[in-house]
Amino acid sequence: MPTFPVQIVTLQVSGGSQKIINYPQVVQMQNQSLERFINQAIIQETQALINQQVANMPSTVVEMLGTYEIKNNQRDVLSISLTNYTYHDKAAHGMTYIKSLTFDLESGKKCELKELFKPDSNYVEILSANIQQQIAQRDIQLIEDFTEISPNQDFYIADKTLVIYFQLYEITPYVYGFPMFPISVYDIQDIIREDGPLGRMAENN
Repeated sequence: MPTFPVQIVTLQVSGGSQKIINYPQVVQMQNQSLERFINQAIIQETQALINQQVANMPSTVVEMLGTYEIKNNQRDVLSISLTNYTYHDKAAHGMTYIKSLTFDLESGKKCELKELFKPDSNYVEILSANIQQQIAQRDIQLIEDFTEISPNQDFYIADKTLVIYFQLYEITPYVYGFPMFPISVYDIQDIIREDGPLGRMAENN
């Protein structure tokens, strides 16, 4: 049965020309309660990013820009990244945070990283080893030694790839931007849940 992409429109909250937040809203879904659930989660995360930016600095916000990217919208998996860039008065530079939301439209749930894998699979170790390899191959400069990801590390799904990422300053200096680590679903096929989002991505039909 073919699964159709979700329809998405852009909404905007504006507080003058320097504070503009664009965020997605899903529309015209047959399942109205799922539509409400997804949109509520998006609004909550958008607001959480705003709160994080304002709480971290006592100084005045000069500029705030919110954007988003649709990373995956196929096979009943919707994965969205929300970005918030904020510049505070007299700061050396602006600060950006990215948060991602992944929804399994088949089960009607928002996915945590652990839910993509079989129960009791050592996904933290396996993903961490893959990332360690990429850090060495790509010669990425770290703030301190990388040991392993957290069990609920930031991620999004993009087609047949799981992308694990870190916030600015989390493992690398600011100049490196956001360290992103793409991992092919075929490299982790033995631990992914076949009936979950990554399992669906791995299917060849």
